[in-house]
Amino acid sequence: MEELSVQVEDLSQVKKKMSFEVPWPFVKDELDSVYRDIGKKAKIKGFRQGKIPRKMLESYFKADAESEAITNIVNKYYWQELDNRGIVTLSRPEIEQDGLKENASFSFSASFETEPSFEPQGYTDIELEKINISISEKDMQTRLTEIRKMFATMQDVTEERPARTGDFVMIDFQGTLDGEAPPEMKGTDYMLELGSKRFIPGFEEEVEGMTVNQTKEVRLTFPADYHEKKIAGKEVFFTVTLKGLKEQTLPELDEDFIKNFDKYNSLEDLKNDVRQTMEEQSKRQSDAKLQEKIMDVILSANEFEAPATLVERQIFYMMADTQKRMRGAGMDEKSAMDFSFKMHDQFKPEALKTVRAFLLIKKIAEKEGITVTDEEIDDQIKAIAANYQTDYEVVRQAYEDEERMGFLKTELMEKKVFDFIQSRANIKIVEQEGLIQEGQQ
Repeated sequence: MEELSVQVEDLSQVKKKMSFEVPWPFVKDELDSVYRDIGKKAKIKGFRQGKIPRKMLESYFKADAESEAITNIVNKYYWQELDNRGIVTLSRPEIEQDGLKENASFSFSASFETEPSFEPQGYTDIELEKINISISEKDMQTRLTEIRKMFATMQDVTEERPARTGDFVMIDFQGTLDGEAPPEMKGTDYMLELGSKRFIPGFEEEVEGMTVNQTKEVRLTFPADYHEKKIAGKEVFFTVTLKGLKEQTLPELDEDFIKNFDKYNSLEDLKNDVRQTMEEQSKRQSDAKLQEKIMDVILSANEFEAPATLVERQIFYMMADTQKRMRGAGMDEKSAMDFSFKMHDQFKPEALKTVRAFLLIKKIAEKEGITVTDEEIDDQIKAIAANYQTDYEVVRQAYEDEERMGFLKTELMEKKVFDFIQSRANIKIVEQEGLIQEGQQ
């Protein structure tokens, strides 16, 4: 008896094509089965239900019967062959077939994406620098000032003086682009902290030096990479009127200030807690920087393709997160959705790196036999519950969600792989005073 013929071809590092040739006896058995099912349900005038001749069924239902038979054959042999060969697919198959022919083999092909197959390398004996950050007096003063600002009061500036950095100004403004005044470039009684850099570069600097009731014409150019493409790189004219000027008054950092907190008995308690929190922050910052360097080194040492399916899935997660954050910031649902969709192409490079990093970490774990145990997962859930001061069972039930549990396992796996790489790396400790600032390398 003829046998099923299957050939597998690598179209790329992440795409395969599986070609099948199904002998006619196999096809005939499936067609017979389909026609039996049709015959049980079909109604044709002049014939009793269930007793309709095959030839009559073929004259009425041939197209539907052959379509159903093809679907059944493709599903049966495609999934059977994937299982036999241990192939895990990432995408729905692209099926190509030319239909059924009497007394002839049925040929079809299925193309699909898989994870790339490669041997990870370059992740041992890496030369690395780890920054050991000590908290400076400047760090302490900056953080203590931030805490004082939480209890600051706002007062009108009574003296006649120009606006300066740190002031809160109330302004009216209207932007003009190509002779038009878009409503999104207009603000009335808008409160702005000078130096907060909430506006495009140059705007706050132009407001500095203005006095109350003064109106000023400002010409600025939007950044070329501005998220709104229609105004990116464009020159815009603003008319700005300074209507009010306020300044913050910070409370003195003394024993009276401690009365704002229940957890501190003295000023020294507050400072000790601030220092401890910042030391923990500096350690996280140092570890994150080291992990980032490791990732850059091992990604450079391993060239492999990232499946488009996984990249698009990661972009979707990033878009969904952006939409959620925009909604949290007060943007309406439609605008948040439109904004997140516009970010699709900008998210692609980061999504590509994230997917490649995930695949590389997974390959290293497989090669080195690094696994995550049920006990480690349980310990992590207990730590999460303790951190959020939540009942363990509540958190445990939350992680019964398959997707959420998958993220947790991936997170633990990444940590174990990074710990493994660090244990076999040549790490030079570099002392640094002061926390790494945002954007500093």
